[in-house]
This record gives sequence, structure tokens and C-alpha cells, in this order.
Amino acid sequence: MARELTEVAVPRFADFVTVDLFDAVFQGEQPEPILPGRGAALHRAAHLSVYERAGEAALALGQSQVHPPSSPIIRSIATGRGELHALTDPEIVDWLADDQVRADRCRRYGAHSLITVPIRARGTVLGAVLFLRHAACPEPFSPEDLAFAEDLVARVALHVDNARRYARECGIALTLQRALLPPHPITHAAVQTAARYLPAGGEANVGGDWFDVIPLPGARVGLVVGDVVGHGINASATMGRLRTAVRTLADIDLSPDELLTHLDDIVTHAAYEREGENPESATASGDVGASCLYGIYDPVSRTLSIARAGHPAPVLAHPDGSTQVLDLPAGPPLGLGSLPFEATETTVPEGSLLTLFTDGHLQTRDHDIDERLDTLCHVLSRHEHSLEVLCDTVLNTLRTESPDDDIALLIARTRALGRDHVATWELPSDPAVVAEARRHVIACLTAWEMLESAFVTELVVSELVTNAIRYGADPIRLRLIKDQSLICEASDGSSTSPYLRRAGLSDEGGRGLLLVAEFTERWGTRHTRKGKIIWAEQRVASCAA
Repeated sequence: MARELTEVAVPRFADFVTVDLFDAVFQGEQPEPILPGRGAALHRAAHLSVYERAGEAALALGQSQVHPPSSPIIRSIATGRGELHALTDPEIVDWLADDQVRADRCRRYGAHSLITVPIRARGTVLGAVLFLRHAACPEPFSPEDLAFAEDLVARVALHVDNARRYARECGIALTLQRALLPPHPITHAAVQTAARYLPAGGEANVGGDWFDVIPLPGARVGLVVGDVVGHGINASATMGRLRTAVRTLADIDLSPDELLTHLDDIVTHAAYEREGENPESATASGDVGASCLYGIYDPVSRTLSIARAGHPAPVLAHPDGSTQVLDLPAGPPLGLGSLPFEATETTVPEGSLLTLFTDGHLQTRDHDIDERLDTLCHVLSRHEHSLEVLCDTVLNTLRTESPDDDIALLIARTRALGRDHVATWELPSDPAVVAEARRHVIACLTAWEMLESAFVTELVVSELVTNAIRYGADPIRLRLIKDQSLICEASDGSSTSPYLRRAGLSDEGGRGLLLVAEFTERWGTRHTRKGKIIWAEQRVASCAA
């Protein structure tokens, strides 16, 4: 906008014009006011001359200079008023005496009069414009010229301030986006991950695309990618709400289709609330019509359960280099509530690449979606050893010069927990089997060289198996998993969940789960299609090693 000001002013009005702004303006911030009698540093934003190379300029574009209090530019900023001077005026002579470079330029080009006008908008002074006439136009500036200059700068000042506010909003949105996304690849035994996020058109158009990697009980992991409609602070805030909701729902261990159903309800209810306050805010928020894809990978069974809400299906690259787009029911976007969500379960070979992405990778003005998808599959089939390099290769291959939408990319290389990390026992519904279960566990811990955790594990096994026999139903199964922690699971065919309570002095039971909670890192219950699993997790030094 400052450049446009110079291009308008020079041919019609002045021989040379400069636009100097405070550095804070370029950061989207509000400049501090200048006190009378004090100098200030200004940044050269634009200048233009009737001559080709603008030899009158004492500063190059992008340079900053500390202007002394004697400068008419500083006086205009401090007083908020324009000034008209001949270069023979005493105050201008004093100013040029403090700035020999500018004085030499004025003598060389025969400068004779100038106008300085502050760039003032909404009560804030952002900088100043200097208009200069020299030998190319012998007629000096008049009071009418000062009025014209003030009117011209006042119009441009609003645009400069809008740009400053827009830059500030983009900075806030980008900071919010980066704060809400995972700051670095999450280390997990089930998958190795790498991810990227690129806003449309660079940082100026940050939006609501997002991704997450969520650790789940049983050494499993949740993988999620979402896309929020729109750009700016509202889109980033909406992304934060949806990401928090997904993490909360994943924490209670819902299946992918159930999670998306609850997420859809959250979006629908929030839209109804906003619509009651302001009918336009419901559609402007960006969560209605947002898309999401959520999957759970189990490294023990090597199965992936995944569902989507109006989101592109992921690409699975097998270790042999073959690729496939997973065939998933599309599901409606969030907030529409028109169709149910369906989860698909598939077996994933160890070492496969699961790639989740937003539609910014596929939808462009000049390319067909199927063509872009084929290109993505071809890149993923190469199986670079480094996922970080592979992410960069995907972006460099599919990225366009002017992307229309944000891009989020999450690539996960699957791992598997073999028999040396998992032990499972089928148990009859007999209280006498608890002692046998403890013996099985001690033998397993001995083989794993983890006897230091035997006492706590025996206590946990005794309580969980006893609960399954007393309150559950067949079949009863006990499982130990050696991951980054030691996980003990007891499953049965009943859907009734235990809960932690404080036992009274005269109560005979109710203390078992309290002991489990005290001696383990965490515990919980997750429901399956045929019952439930009660699990407890211990942090063990040998697991971390």
C-alpha cells in the first residue's frame, strides 16, 4: 500500500516521495507514541522519484534510521499534523545540518520545498510521508498542496492500518495453530510418525487443518487428521476445540465410529447455541462442515480400525511398495447429522506406511483429483527410510505455487509387538485360578527379566482376575504386554464396569481397585463388542531401556 501511495503521488504532485513506518507496524503491533523533543527510528517502506533510480533517497528500501527531534518527519508524528516548509526555513536548515547525507542529496537535486504528513489511522500514528519538490518542478508547494497531501495520506493510512491489523491477526492465528498442534513427532511403540502443516499462501492464510497422535491403552495409538472450514483466528480456535474434543473422547476409549458420532453431536449442539445468539455465527465458525478422520492401530493384532467424516480416505503403502487407498464409507461432514458413521477394520503388515492428509493435497484448480492421488501413491511407494524426508518429498511433489487450501500431512510407519512382548492366558471362571494366574505372571516376568516388578504385578493380577471371576462373565482372559511400560489386562464377557470408591471401615471389599490405582501409573476400563477390558499400567525401568 505504501508503494501505491508513491506511485500515485509522484507523477501528479511531487518529484520525490518517501514512506517511513515504525518497525512495530511490520509486526502487526501498535507503535509507541513519540514524546516531544525525542527522536525515533523509522523503517523505509517505499520511495519513488521522477528519476529512474531515486537518487534523492538517503535510505535504501528496508533500511532503518534514527531521526533526530529536529526532523520535520518526527515533528509531524509527534504533533499529528502536516508541515509545509521551504528548505531555507531555519528549522529545515538545522535538520539538514544534523543529516549530511540528506543535505548532500538536497543540494545535488536542487530541492526547494517539502511537505511531511503523519500516517494516522484510528488514533494511532504509524509513520510519515515526505513529499519533495526539486529542480524538476521549480514551483514550490502551496497550502493547497498541503491540504491535498493530508487528504491523500489519510485515505492511505486506513489501508496501512488494515494491513497492520491483518498481519497481527495472522500472527495470532499462526501462534495459536502452532501451540495447538503437536510440537514434535510423538514417540510411540506402535508407530513411527512424521507430520507437516502448511497454511495456504504461506503464514498469511493460516487455517484450521490439524493432526494428532494419541497414545491409547493396550499399547495402541490413535491417529487423527481434520480440516476446518475457513482461515484466521476463528478457524484456529475451532481447530483447537475439535482437537481437544477428540482427545477427550479418545481418552474414554471410544471406537472410531462412536468417537465421530459424539464429535458430530458436539459440533451440532455448539452450532445450535451460536445460532440462537447470532444466526450468522453458526456458519462462520468453521466447525459445521469440518471433516475428520480417526483411526486406532493395535500393534499386537496389527489391525487398524478407522472411520471418517467427509474426509479423504488414507493411503496405505505396503512394505513391498504396493499402495492402496483404503475403501472407507465416506460419512457426512461434522455438524450435518444426516448419516451414521461406519468404521472399517483392516490388517496392516508391519512396516507399512499409513498416510493421512487433508484435501489441500488433492484439490487444485489445474489438476484432476485422481491424478494427484496417483502421484501421491507413487511417491509413497518409494518407502524412503526417513519419514521426515518422505514428508518433504510429498510436499515438494504435490505443492503448487499458490495453494488454495491448507495442507496437513501425517505419515505413520507401523510396528508390531511380537510374541516376546505379549503373553496371553485363557482362565476358567474359578476363584482357585487366581493363584495359577500369579504363577503364570511370575514365569513370564522371569523370562522378560523384570522380576523387580513382580510384587506390584502379582497384586494387580490378583485384583483384576478376582473382579473378572466374581463380577464378570466368560470368557476370561489375562494378558501382559511389555511395551514402553508393563501393561496388565483382564478381559471378560460382561459390560459392567468397576469404579473406584472409598471403602468404609466395616466393608469387606472395595479396596482392591484403590490399591491398583495407588501402585500403578494409571488404570482404566475399555469396552469391546463382547465385553470389557480392565487394564493397569506400570512404569518399569527395564521397559524404558
